[in-house]
Amino acid sequence: MQNLPVVTATKELNAALVLASGQFFFGCGVGALGTTKGELCFNTSITGYQEILTDPSYTDQIITFTAPHIGNVGANTDDNESTEKFAKGLVLRDKITIDSNFRSEQNFNDWLKAKNLTGISGVDTRAITTLLRTNGATNVAIKYVEIGEELNIAEILEEAKSVPSFKGLELSSKVSVQTDTSWAQVSYKYLAPAVQNEDIHVAVIDYGVKNNILNYLLSSGCRVTVVNCKTPAAEILALNPDGVFLSNGPGDPDANAEYAVAIIRELLEKKIPIFGICMGHQLLSLAAGLKTYKMHQGHRGVNHPVQNLLTRKVEITAQNHGFCVSDEDLPDNVEVTHRSLFDKTVEGIRFNDRPAFSVQYHPESSGGPHDSSYLFTEFVELIKETNKKVACG
Repeated sequence: MQNLPVVTATKELNAALVLASGQFFFGCGVGALGTTKGELCFNTSITGYQEILTDPSYTDQIITFTAPHIGNVGANTDDNESTEKFAKGLVLRDKITIDSNFRSEQNFNDWLKAKNLTGISGVDTRAITTLLRTNGATNVAIKYVEIGEELNIAEILEEAKSVPSFKGLELSSKVSVQTDTSWAQVSYKYLAPAVQNEDIHVAVIDYGVKNNILNYLLSSGCRVTVVNCKTPAAEILALNPDGVFLSNGPGDPDANAEYAVAIIRELLEKKIPIFGICMGHQLLSLAAGLKTYKMHQGHRGVNHPVQNLLTRKVEITAQNHGFCVSDEDLPDNVEVTHRSLFDKTVEGIRFNDRPAFSVQYHPESSGGPHDSSYLFTEFVELIKETNKKVACG
């Protein structure tokens, strides 16, 4: 092994990012002092850093933000996608900027400290992104120390090497609600007022659900009950839902499939309306008999063009996934409805013999784009049509 440096921290050089491959970057720490480690990925969004860091789908990941200026919006309670932070850390090009936005309640760096999130700034995020695009996702460690303390790259490298591979990693049970929870309050006050006079009950299977998904369901006029990801189908059906929503979430869908697929298949047999997003899409696909695979670098950002194959329209979408559904051996009762225009990967499916569909991307993305928010309306309409058919016998 090469001789790796040991550096005494200064005001401008007090943090290091080390990849499991042995490459390393020195910079200036942000957030909380300490060491953090996880799978490194990159996100191309210009805004929405708080939403990204609190998205349960980023559990145990460290995010490289390709936008150079992070922090100008500050932080506020509305933009949290969960009650806890789930990402493990962050990598920035420039130091955190001063917040300058009417919605800001806290400086972003202070928010990071309060959430005990550790990161590094002053590094070449273009070079890091290029490494990830070339070599694929990799595990890393970040260490941020006091002035005068040592940054021992060899020791940090061992931390990076200790991170488990995301392939085969089950994480949804780590972030899912433990007891059934009724949601009745829209958490994001800037969203449109809820539709009134609807009596539609949706059970949300929580693999790592985002607050804004619940906001959209509530604003579509639904009553919402969130259940643990391992809740048996019989218990879900006992809630008498009109529809079931399969949420986003972290980790390898194949690992979640060990408990999720049997539940989803039982729900499919009952022909209850089902809508899935991201992890929910992957698990619905696995229940249909399709396979998933780990992508080379994943899709993460808010500028991903997707074509709706049913309408031929192109939607600009928000995405966050490191695994994807394969369209090999497509069952006769399933069709692909959406494809990425970046790499032609599957972005949506639907069943033609029962009321179930899903998409890989995030139509609920906050703060946008909102091209695909119509899918929540389609879900509600699907529930109404199904209820009408049942009522008519």
